[in-house]
Amino acid sequence: MLTLLANNPAAFVAFSVFIGLVVGSFLNVVIYRLPIMMERDWKRQCAELESGIPETTGSRQENVFNLVWPGSRCTHCGHTIRAWENIPVLSYLFLRGKCSQCHASISIRYPAIEILTALLSGASAWHFGFTIAGLSSILLGWGLIALAFIDYDHQILPDVITLPLLWLGLIINIENTFIPLQSAVIGVVVAYVFLWLVFQLFKLVTGKEGMGFGDFKLFALFGAWLGWQQLPLTIILASATGAIVGLFMIIIAGRDRQLPIPFGPFLCVAGWISLFWGNQILGRYLQLFHVSSF
Repeated sequence: MLTLLANNPAAFVAFSVFIGLVVGSFLNVVIYRLPIMMERDWKRQCAELESGIPETTGSRQENVFNLVWPGSRCTHCGHTIRAWENIPVLSYLFLRGKCSQCHASISIRYPAIEILTALLSGASAWHFGFTIAGLSSILLGWGLIALAFIDYDHQILPDVITLPLLWLGLIINIENTFIPLQSAVIGVVVAYVFLWLVFQLFKLVTGKEGMGFGDFKLFALFGAWLGWQQLPLTIILASATGAIVGLFMIIIAGRDRQLPIPFGPFLCVAGWISLFWGNQILGRYLQLFHVSSF
């Protein structure tokens, strides 16, 4: 099997797309449940601090809620999703986007995330091939999808996703997979400190917090994967995209300008673009302005 995937690029792309569909279905669970799990854990810790009495193991088991248990259910009627109703994309089409029990509409976002995950997985397989770069970029894409949608929904970037991806970026660059390890380490430090300074300056000038600490860690993640050289391109792409989308949402969609717009999704998109085409974009820029490369 591994020999077939290594020697046949088309087979590797097709396999990656298929796995992406399956993982996309799981990412829907992660995006929905992980914030709830985090909130429950925060409340439990607060309750323990207030009472001074640790929660017993028995009481925790009675309220088990994780990425595996309980099984998926319809959010409207509580109907347990059966296996044939949980096939990526196909079940949504077969059910015509409705619950088989109460016929309530199922959000189009579920199959959209499955398709997005499949497309990004296939793109990574096609671009990098059956290599460490290809396999690791597929993992990165999965993590970025989860982070982007969780941040969009709840304005949080869970450390349980961000930090392992940051460490993975450093580990794979030990062998210069994407960049030299030295550039990766410097990238982590520069990325985190840069956004931390922006945060402090914005807070000093406006008295408000313009972003969260999760954004610092997410940007540091891209420092580990892309190196310090790609950070200016990544932050410019993220800021420009965020500004355009923000103006569109305020002017066209009528969004309250006082409501914060999460920065994480734009960082995820910009970082993914930089991973694939950052060198080409920087090369064109340097060539256009006759600037020597780093």
